[in-house]
Amino acid sequence: MVNYSISPLNINSHLFSVSLDFQATPNHEYTLSLPSWLPGSYMIRDFAKNIVEISATDANNNTIELTKKDKQTWAVTSSTNKITVSYTVFAFDLSVRTAYLDSERGFFNGSSVFLEVSEFENAKCTLHITPCENTKHWQVATGLTRASNTNKYQFGHYTAENYQELIDGPVAIGELSCAEFTVEGVVHHVVFTSEHYGDLPRLTNDLSKLCQHHINLFGEVPFKEYWFITHLLANGFGGLEHKNSTILQASRFDLPNPNKPDEQTENYKTFLSLCSHEYFHAWNVCRIKPKAFVPYNLQHETYTTQLWAYEGITSYYDDFSLFRTGLVSFDDYLKMLSKTATRVFRGEGELKQSVSESSYYAWTKFYQQGADAVNNIVSYYTKGSLIALWLDLTIREKSAGQYSLDNLMKELWIHFGRTNIGTSEHDFINIVNILCNQDITEEFTQLLHEAQRVELAPLLERVGVKFSPCKFSKLNGVETTTSTQYIPYIGAQYKAQSGGLKISQVIENSPAAKAGIAVNDVLIAVNNLHTTEDSLQKLANHLPKNTPVKCHFFRDDKLIESELSFIDSPTTAINITEFDKSLSPLWTTIK
Repeated sequence: MVNYSISPLNINSHLFSVSLDFQATPNHEYTLSLPSWLPGSYMIRDFAKNIVEISATDANNNTIELTKKDKQTWAVTSSTNKITVSYTVFAFDLSVRTAYLDSERGFFNGSSVFLEVSEFENAKCTLHITPCENTKHWQVATGLTRASNTNKYQFGHYTAENYQELIDGPVAIGELSCAEFTVEGVVHHVVFTSEHYGDLPRLTNDLSKLCQHHINLFGEVPFKEYWFITHLLANGFGGLEHKNSTILQASRFDLPNPNKPDEQTENYKTFLSLCSHEYFHAWNVCRIKPKAFVPYNLQHETYTTQLWAYEGITSYYDDFSLFRTGLVSFDDYLKMLSKTATRVFRGEGELKQSVSESSYYAWTKFYQQGADAVNNIVSYYTKGSLIALWLDLTIREKSAGQYSLDNLMKELWIHFGRTNIGTSEHDFINIVNILCNQDITEEFTQLLHEAQRVELAPLLERVGVKFSPCKFSKLNGVETTTSTQYIPYIGAQYKAQSGGLKISQVIENSPAAKAGIAVNDVLIAVNNLHTTEDSLQKLANHLPKNTPVKCHFFRDDKLIESELSFIDSPTTAINITEFDKSLSPLWTTIK
């Protein structure tokens, strides 16, 4: 058994105090290390860089040497039968991945704070979470198993069957706002780590519908309780899945307004979709997972070509389940789907990189995207969700409505999730062929391994839905219009900031690209007018098509002058609408 303890050491310096001890064989060398990455976030994080001080003692409290092996690994030997390792961790990353501590709240993923003893990787672990003097009034939220003498939301003792389970139970501490709801006899906890103004009864009611949907889809609940833990910020978005919890990040006012019970903002729908996505992951990737992840090797990159399925299929269901549970209308869902399709179609990336390549190179090209991303890579999230839609419609059509993508997920759960046997690409293909009652291997494989468009229009048309290429309605964003009139376009995305518009994306061969504008440039003037998001749109709306105008922008600290033209918007946006309500049940009926 390995015994861990953690406590805030200095909240203003953002330091946690951590220790571990274990029974040792005298004169035997033990290896200790932190992971390089954590499941669900495919990028080398090098968590060990945040260890500030580290030391070791033996059973007699004498200092023993820790020998550095590499950037994240130490070796230690004791002449006695016990080793204790003590260290401090700097925690100032308020993301869903690492660790954070200040006067308001604390948070940690175990992978960023708990050293693994390699020789005891399968041994049981205990964790003692204690407060410091000025945090005694704080609460604790975690999906880790509570010891018999520890109550919910309290500091105390927690347990894990092994190191992997220990680091799969993130912990939040602070003055928490908490609510609960029950689905299928399982208590679900909703926790916010900072102040909010949301309608919690409405939120828990909506979340219970989504949880019920996912449980019904897979047919069983693989956890005894579940935790939705959310960091609220002025602006934020993100999530990371765990087996019985998720860590989310959202903007403070994304939650439903208690003064407007009938209002459903775009931000609230986005937050519900995020919750839906991470909850679906409790089955799809936390338990059903690629062979390469069974077991995880967290010391270096682990490659798979299957992230299109684990993130893409999950991304398909996150929005679709909002419609299925009645939280959004079918028209609203189709608008959400239109935005997803537009993000895929607007650039040339999907014609240069397949989703299997996108999955494989997640470690670099996706998680460390360059300025060329929109033009040269494709997201296995968004493109994967379109392939999931293609699969759903194809299975329904070829099985004459007997089966759907739901059945694929149920089969994957039964044969690979319950059994902890990793999947291969052929497993997906074989199950799909059985459900379709015919061999579609060639067509399916091409979608995965070739950089090509997903032909959705014919499939959607047969279920009463029209898939239409159209124009962008504004210079900035993914809003679309079916108008055939002139709509100005420059092929750049940007964010307003003091002094101008900071460029975040430039489509190749677009007017912005031809003007020499690049990502991170700050556009300050067009046609000698100070540029804001509003003024640029108004200017574009008033100028004749193809009128060349002067533009000025800063690149670093150098002012550059160039010539920019507004052209008619290309039809690379997508508008998806229903035209025959009698046919849509062929798609939307739950199988």
